[in-house]
Amino acid sequence: MSLALAPANRLPASPISAAEQALRIDLAAAYRLAARQGWDDLIYTHITARVPGEDGAFLINPFGLRFDEITASSLVKINIHGQIYGDADVEVNAIGFRIHATVHAARHDAHCVMHLHNVNAIAVSAQRDGLLPVSQHAMRFYEQIAYHDYEGLSLTEPESQRMLESLGKHQALLLRNHGSLICGRSVAE
Repeated sequence: MSLALAPANRLPASPISAAEQALRIDLAAAYRLAARQGWDDLIYTHITARVPGEDGAFLINPFGLRFDEITASSLVKINIHGQIYGDADVEVNAIGFRIHATVHAARHDAHCVMHLHNVNAIAVSAQRDGLLPVSQHAMRFYEQIAYHDYEGLSLTEPESQRMLESLGKHQALLLRNHGSLICGRSVAE
């Protein structure tokens, strides 16, 4: 089974607007910051951002690059139907695409979506009761986090829809024994 999504039909590249270029720079910086903090998982996690003014289009990391290798120009523009813009010979992670496309399609407030397998989120997500409100730091997230039971690799539409139902209107989702998914109104958020 290949984890790469290499769409057969690509869309023509469009000129990169000033807003998209600024987004590309911010998103590449977020990848580099996540790598610096040790939040990356080689090539298997993703941060995406909705392209301003282009309905259904978002930016994602190309399959095979580590977070510390991502640049503004290496980000891939793809739409929620899996069509990559431009003729560059790039692929994206099929599971990452499915997760992010599902959230971007359903949550118009989620301009940036971050899915990580960082150690702290996995440890908390593995606890039966999740994040307990036992400190001032944890209280900040009281009733702000949703949970989703791990079902294996998210390759199917039904699994993605169940994950979306678990997320509901929350900005954060802990995927049990798996990691975290965070939605923001911007890359900075």
